[in-house]
Amino acid sequence: MSVFAPLSLTQTLPFLPLAQGDIDYQVDRRSDPHLFEDVFAQPSTSVMLVCAGKVAVPFGQGALIDYANVTMRLASLPGSYMVQELDRHPEAIALYLGSYGGRRDEHVVAIDVTEISRACESRQGRVPDSANSGADDDFDDMRGTRRGGNGHPSLLEQALTRFDWVDIRGFAPHASAREAGQATSATTLSMWHMRQRFCPTCSAPVSAALGGWAQRCTNREDGNRMLFPRIEPAVITAVVDSRDRLLLQHNNAWENPTLYSVSAGFVEAGENLEHASRRETLEETGITVGDVRYLGSQPWPFPASLMVAFKAYALSCDIRVDGKETADARWMDRDGYMQALLSGRMSVPGRSTIARYMIEQWYGSELPQA
Repeated sequence: MSVFAPLSLTQTLPFLPLAQGDIDYQVDRRSDPHLFEDVFAQPSTSVMLVCAGKVAVPFGQGALIDYANVTMRLASLPGSYMVQELDRHPEAIALYLGSYGGRRDEHVVAIDVTEISRACESRQGRVPDSANSGADDDFDDMRGTRRGGNGHPSLLEQALTRFDWVDIRGFAPHASAREAGQATSATTLSMWHMRQRFCPTCSAPVSAALGGWAQRCTNREDGNRMLFPRIEPAVITAVVDSRDRLLLQHNNAWENPTLYSVSAGFVEAGENLEHASRRETLEETGITVGDVRYLGSQPWPFPASLMVAFKAYALSCDIRVDGKETADARWMDRDGYMQALLSGRMSVPGRSTIARYMIEQWYGSELPQA
């Protein structure tokens, strides 16, 4: 007599908000020295803005992120002005996101204005956020002070205050699939350039290369090595038991005391994804996991993660939280979980997180807005 496998009907997640990009990266064009000059000359080119990991949206739209069933879009600037703006602001970084092809051959470029923002804050006497600056910044007296010929703020400087700025956790759930993909790529690259300004091998300054998708070390004696963004894989696992209850846990690092989610953690060096899934669950909750099935993945640029989702079957049910990373863990059936949500004893992960869609897949329908 055959035995029914608990995860035999597991299917991959059909939708993930940060995994929607359909753009052609056109990797072969990134090394073209005239790439941006040619792209900005085309009227179909779309230019978006990113600053310290946040994207620009039209003024007023930033207030919409907490509402359901609203639409948001990226703010855009005319490409024809960008060559001149980048000449004025060499501290800005142009990021070639790719093209959608078709008859219009629409290209998309993101301009990272993080360093312009820092310079403006410095001139206005504000101390930049410590996550976005350090002792190695702003030694150049001319950095970020370039203005238009008439002394007025440049177009990119004006954009810092004329647009709203939101991170993709708030933007993606309200955006089209196409713009959510653009925002995810731009945010990921912006966070990397912001955090790595010196060569990790020889400590020389770096400059953007390959259309913004790489950096080149400026030290000729060390070979002007090419550097690429670091990606940190993390596993996230929805664990169910023989009664199809879901294991939910609260992390000590979360400010919201009612937030419960599934097990997650970073992959160790030399470790495969399935082993990491089992290890993290055991370390955090004391639950031993057997069969593991892949659900999907999405980038999570905070700052550089790739979330790889699994569903797993528990071989034990006795919860023993570690008390360090995990404060509490519980087995929840569907009725009990909904009652906990409606009473406010538990809340759902945000709409941009892969965890939310994993929980909704188990529950069988969409969950109330957090």
